[in-house]
Amino acid sequence: MLAALVIIPLVTALAIALGPERLARAAASAGSLAVVAAAAVLLGRFDWGDGGSVQFPASAGLVPALGVNLSMGVDAVALWLVALTALLQPLCVWGSYSAITTRVRTYYAWLMALQAAMLGVFIARDLIFFYVCFEFTLLPMFVLISLFGSTNRRKAAVKFFLYTFTGSIVALAGLVFVAWRSASENGAWSFDLATLQATAQGLSRAEQGWVLLALMCGFAVKVPLFPVHTWLPLAHTEAPTAGSVILAGVLLKLGTYAIFRFVLPFVPLGVVEYAPLIAAVSIVGIVYGGLICWVQRDVKKLVAYSSVAHLGFCILGMFALNSAGAVGSVLYMINHGLSTGALFFCIGFMYERYHTRSLDEVGGSAARMPVWAFFMVFFTMASVGLPGLNGFVSEFLCLMGAFQSGASSIGAGGTGGVLGPWYAVVAGTGVIVAAIYLLSMVGRIVFGPLKEPVGHGHGEHHGAGALPADLTGREIGVLAPLAVGCVVLGVWPTPVMRSLERSVEVAIAPALREAERAANEHAPAPAVAAAVEGEQP
Repeated sequence: MLAALVIIPLVTALAIALGPERLARAAASAGSLAVVAAAAVLLGRFDWGDGGSVQFPASAGLVPALGVNLSMGVDAVALWLVALTALLQPLCVWGSYSAITTRVRTYYAWLMALQAAMLGVFIARDLIFFYVCFEFTLLPMFVLISLFGSTNRRKAAVKFFLYTFTGSIVALAGLVFVAWRSASENGAWSFDLATLQATAQGLSRAEQGWVLLALMCGFAVKVPLFPVHTWLPLAHTEAPTAGSVILAGVLLKLGTYAIFRFVLPFVPLGVVEYAPLIAAVSIVGIVYGGLICWVQRDVKKLVAYSSVAHLGFCILGMFALNSAGAVGSVLYMINHGLSTGALFFCIGFMYERYHTRSLDEVGGSAARMPVWAFFMVFFTMASVGLPGLNGFVSEFLCLMGAFQSGASSIGAGGTGGVLGPWYAVVAGTGVIVAAIYLLSMVGRIVFGPLKEPVGHGHGEHHGAGALPADLTGREIGVLAPLAVGCVVLGVWPTPVMRSLERSVEVAIAPALREAERAANEHAPAPAVAAAVEGEQP
């Protein structure tokens, strides 16, 4: 069943590439809906009571002599990200109908190939399989940006490719070192993730520190974390609408997922030692990203920079090393994909009507497009973290995890972790900054004085120079499922949170054990502590 998640979009991409242009949209729609059906079957058959175990395992030998296998399996975290990827794909297909009118076959073929690679990352249980899929995502995205993007699309595509490819090579160096040590110890090469994890955990503290440095430097580019984020705003600004949705909704999650899958459980000694530094860098990104958003005039670039801040919360929760923070981190991946992906859809629909994304040129659009305005405000509130919508729950859990984290909390009734309240307090300022820049943006573009660029008019929405039409039924159909997801995960997040608990506990358990051991080593001996207490007046 897991293999179908990759095979269906690959076959669809091939069929589109070889088939007639007029059938490209229909084929992409059918293929993406088939993936949704396959993901739904997996969600229904998954044993949620044991979400931390690898389920639906499958393996086929590719190069047995070198230990290379096509191994697949998912835990709860991977399956929810599979579901997110499956949901966004048909929406991207339908959302591109009016925007993509030339090279239609090329566009949809690469879009489906991109989905196959992204799904391969989440289901891979073999390092080679994971890395091939992880790297292959660069090629379809490069093509989508360079062929279907805006004015500076080629510059954006090259910058995106060079940054992320370089980061991936650095991460690969760390992973290859672990595989080499595994081969030295076991007498044979193996790229099975469980085998590599056991080897990595046996490395010395210094070796784990170097491996962590390589993995974090590589995967942080993909997230992206400050200060290796500079490729993201240009890529988002120049990419076609569906490219931005996929980039924000799924591609960035490849970086956070890789950190969750390879860093936390592989190098626990390094994680405990460097978690405060990584959390501090994340907080800098939260505040920096928010302040940069404050001065942006391009709506798309503003939302792009907001992702730097939002995913800073995601990494902060992850390195809090407790259940609340880790569950909040994974939930943030899902929620960010829904709300930020939806915002990029809204911005794309606006651009199709006005041919501008400037806050200085568009205002008071609620008077012209009330339905569009409703969705724009709704998804902005979800991104702000309004209680009752999805963004609030994940943001709160990440901050709570950081607040409760600390060596003093380890033990009976403690939550574990190596951070502390001040991390949460400083990161909390990012919530305030986000509310300011997002509410200011929506206030200008939706509720401000009516302001429209001269000579707008395009496509199915209106004639040249005519008043812009509101959202079509197709566009409402694209946004409605995302709105439903934001409400459900805001009002009733408990089922998803509970399904994630066991999976995140398995991931952070090695680091928690090392943190507890370090805390016990630094704690005074019982006899000494009693003597100190006895001397106190």
